[in-house]
Amino acid sequence: MKFVELGKNKEKVSAIGLGTWQFGTKGWGYGKEFDKITAINITNLAIDNGVNLLDTAELYGDGISEKIVGEAIKDRRDEVFIATKVAPYNTGYRSLKKSCERSLNKLGIKTIDLYQIHWPNPLLSTRRTIKAMDELVDEGKIRYIGVSNFSIGRLKKAQELTKHEIVSNQVSYSLANLKVEEKLLPFSKESGVKIIAYSPLAQGLLTGKYTPETPLKTGGVRRINNLFRPRNLKKAMPLINKLKEVGEKYNRTAAQVSLNFLISDDSVIAIPGAKNETQLMSNIGAADFELERNDIDELRKVAEQFEPTKIGSLQWIAGIQS
Repeated sequence: MKFVELGKNKEKVSAIGLGTWQFGTKGWGYGKEFDKITAINITNLAIDNGVNLLDTAELYGDGISEKIVGEAIKDRRDEVFIATKVAPYNTGYRSLKKSCERSLNKLGIKTIDLYQIHWPNPLLSTRRTIKAMDELVDEGKIRYIGVSNFSIGRLKKAQELTKHEIVSNQVSYSLANLKVEEKLLPFSKESGVKIIAYSPLAQGLLTGKYTPETPLKTGGVRRINNLFRPRNLKKAMPLINKLKEVGEKYNRTAAQVSLNFLISDDSVIAIPGAKNETQLMSNIGAADFELERNDIDELRKVAEQFEPTKIGSLQWIAGIQS
């Protein structure tokens, strides 16, 4: 497993983490509740194979994800780096501190390694939010402060307000969504803030599993994802074919090439989810090889040409039902 250094203390975190959005939720996959035992087994298998970053949030499964992660690591606390997130509506000074206590209790731990602001809340004082985060560090309840879905402007403001350090910004980033590379990634490199990429496989689009002929059969979150419209799947085929082509060169899958593209930059950590042990091991295998620079450049070139058509969710749903 490849590791990257997080923050001034150079905390070693696996470049491929485990995202646990699906743990304890309904509507994932084909609408079935994610099995608790499967989730615990996946988590332990991830740890067994070098993954130490486990990312969850109080929003995931209405807190169930945190409970499952906590149960999975109860005898392995010293092997993992636990990251969780406070919901945007709980970022007021008092409510943030209460949320932290709830997350600590659900996870069954004394200290959260990385506590992240899930989304910025323009209705609440950023100064008070950061003050609460700083105090939690001082109290030993969290080790590092992170943010999620923050623009450069909001990130700069948070950096100016904290007396500690903003070590990460968790954002959507994949070969199907390179917007991060325009300004946010360069700024993050300059300021030492790691990018934690969620949806690094674009909810499965970059696995090559879906084609223009299959989208209406997809379920769960993909039913309202514009990327899975027939028109956009057709547009994505050059990128998917390129991923498969590069994968053949390295004897890897399109998904593994996609993840490796991201972590080829030491400023990026990817946190794909996994519904089963096969998916997990595939994700982990993405860190066991190194793409050549010319392949990285070719992938980016093809990815930059992918411009999905935007459409409102209601219109997309109506199209599915018609």
